[in-house]
Amino acid sequence: MFGSPTATVEAMITELATDVYDVTLAELNGGRYRVFVFGGDVPTLVDAGLEGTTDAVADALADLGIEPERLVVTHGDGDHVGGLPDLVERYDLETWLPEVLDVEGHEPDHRFGDGDEVGQFTAVHTPGHAPEHHSLVDEDSGVAVIGDAVFGADARGLPEGYFVLPTGYYSADLHAADESLAKLLAYDFDVGLVYHGESVTENASEKLDRFVNFAGKPA
Repeated sequence: MFGSPTATVEAMITELATDVYDVTLAELNGGRYRVFVFGGDVPTLVDAGLEGTTDAVADALADLGIEPERLVVTHGDGDHVGGLPDLVERYDLETWLPEVLDVEGHEPDHRFGDGDEVGQFTAVHTPGHAPEHHSLVDEDSGVAVIGDAVFGADARGLPEGYFVLPTGYYSADLHAADESLAKLLAYDFDVGLVYHGESVTENASEKLDRFVNFAGKPA
């Protein structure tokens, strides 16, 4: 969704919850390029970054001492699937893609839709930014990958620690993006991971509820 990095990519790793890592691959013009890494019984990557960031992902995984076994894709933007072919080849990953998403040259091992279990996650269809966009909720660990369904508020010049909608410029259907967030209110999570702006690491589901059910919202 943002322009490709032009310089050598060096990853920055942040542990946002126990065995849950933000691997930020580059920052450019206010945009972030990220993958999320979940340790545990089946180490999992959520999204694959750009084609040119896979070496940085591999370096970060080596630093973490994690050998991924699974890759789950939230949606088909280039900064989420560009690195998929290389990462799958490097790690022989089991892949999970949304039902209506095709990635050229790759046949996924599994497809998923709204409400399906994807490893430790429940998939929640949150279209608007992209028609196939799914968020991934792990209630046991209290973590949700909300993806590009929302941005961190600091991406729009506001204080971090809260959510805002992506701009209309980056949304296929901004009205659908707004409405679909209500589906996430059925789940409880403390940490909400986003790709652009800072993730929300405290009271994420409560903050999302306040954002969706704003004061004066029509019934």
